[in-house]
Amino acid sequence: MADAIRLPLELFYEREARHPNKRYMVQPLGGGRLLELSWGDVGEQARRAASWLRSRELPQGSRIAIVSKNCAHWIIADLAIWMAGHVSVPLYPNLTADSMRQVLEHSEAALAFIGKLDDWQAMAPGLPEGLPTVSLPLHPQGSFDYSWDDLQRCAPIQDDPKPAANQLATIIYTSGTTGTPKGVMHNFSNFGFAASNAIKLFGVGEDDRLISYLPLCHVAERMFVELASIYAGQTIFFAESLDTFLDDLKRARPTVMFGVPRIWTKFQMGVYGKMPAHKLDRLLRLPIIGRIVGRKVLAGLGLDAIRYALSGAAPVPEALLNWYRRLGMEIQEVYGMTENCGYSHVCRPGRFKQGWIGQNNPGVEVRIAEDGEVQVRSGATMQGYYKDPVKTAEALTDDGFLRTGDKGEQDAEGNLRLTGRIKEIFKTSKGKYVAPAPIENRIGEHSRIEQVCVVGDGLPQPIALCVLSEVGRQEAANDGRAELENSLKALVAQVNDRLDQHERLQGLVLVREVWAVENGFLTPTLKIKRAVIEGTYGERFAEWQQRSEVVLWHD
Repeated sequence: MADAIRLPLELFYEREARHPNKRYMVQPLGGGRLLELSWGDVGEQARRAASWLRSRELPQGSRIAIVSKNCAHWIIADLAIWMAGHVSVPLYPNLTADSMRQVLEHSEAALAFIGKLDDWQAMAPGLPEGLPTVSLPLHPQGSFDYSWDDLQRCAPIQDDPKPAANQLATIIYTSGTTGTPKGVMHNFSNFGFAASNAIKLFGVGEDDRLISYLPLCHVAERMFVELASIYAGQTIFFAESLDTFLDDLKRARPTVMFGVPRIWTKFQMGVYGKMPAHKLDRLLRLPIIGRIVGRKVLAGLGLDAIRYALSGAAPVPEALLNWYRRLGMEIQEVYGMTENCGYSHVCRPGRFKQGWIGQNNPGVEVRIAEDGEVQVRSGATMQGYYKDPVKTAEALTDDGFLRTGDKGEQDAEGNLRLTGRIKEIFKTSKGKYVAPAPIENRIGEHSRIEQVCVVGDGLPQPIALCVLSEVGRQEAANDGRAELENSLKALVAQVNDRLDQHERLQGLVLVREVWAVENGFLTPTLKIKRAVIEGTYGERFAEWQQRSEVVLWHD
């Protein structure tokens, strides 16, 4: 019989008891000040907060929201919610007020922890009437019902609550193809299965260090930072801001790091900003000097202690993987979804195969359906979408396999390669999902735009490819080009105002061709063929992105 899965709180209590004075979290407070918290500190604060939550006498399993950027108290609040027998609902810290309200109302949140945020003023109108709020130690200006200090005045709970394996731990909201968020339900067993297997897979332990900078509400950071620290005992260093990120990274000198492709590219661009690419490449080609230079570059980034570097959420360009390899750092690709705790595939060290992601993780079954869809099943598979049995039935097969929506193939060694998408929703290089249809509908409302296709798979921000109407083309050909361009710029600003940050358009590209059935851009029912459009213009996407003009004329 297989070993019983250890659950998160059980492991936390063990560490809290075994090394209460060991440093657990390092939180920048601004102005060069740091807050260091031990396992005992974290346990005590979580227990006091849990005591306060219990005193509110909410029904067991009440949903409690966490609205904050990454910080030590994000995780402490999560632990307190679990200790009190409730379900955490993390929200992205940059949602629009409308999106925040949608999640808080759908989840029927009974309380919201409000923490470190950049623009609370814009988000605050999204709080439902009467929803009690608790401000975390790092919080924006504003009026809140309770403060963290209020919670810390309670006597800590003395027991060690251990939720059942099948008890709901969290609901993680992710964008659906309609643009309406779906609440992915994970129980403690899902987290336990993914975290315990991942720790064995990488062999990480108490001497390892992590830096937390990607949103903790995203499943990847939740697994790689929060759950991994509980299961392996690592120390977590938090990043303060984008401006201080390099200093934060050098302070942490992480030994394990997860990044999205955009982050790895930014590091590279930062290096090239200090040393021209051709000069660095020439030095790296020299046998002994190349190794010394590579080491210095990594040290300058704070990455010289890395044992495992992982990249997920979108494909990494092969040239970028090769560049890091020449510096002396191997980046392994990871594949997973919110719906399976991000636990599905990872390339094992020494088994890299160009163009392929890697092998399925221990305990993960994979099959390729008749239509080429990759389907996976494991103990990390979600319980379903909250209050949405129809979407749950669409996502899970009768025998419990998760339909990923990705097309792919496997080789004899079990390596997986993704070859396309079955569903239209795409993921930017920042690892965020974007549903193109609602954005296209808004752009298409302009009287001079006849056809529109929003693209952005693997790009930092989406781009809208547009075909002008006949009147629009005539105006552009005559004297009306400047006026039309101004009108389209205003349209982009207006549309972006109603979108969450990760959905906002970089700009519009006005293409020359009119998309028609005859030239293969439309189906007989006049639907655009995304694959044809992306195949036709795809090699220009990166160039258009770099030009960063709001309205571009396809030359």
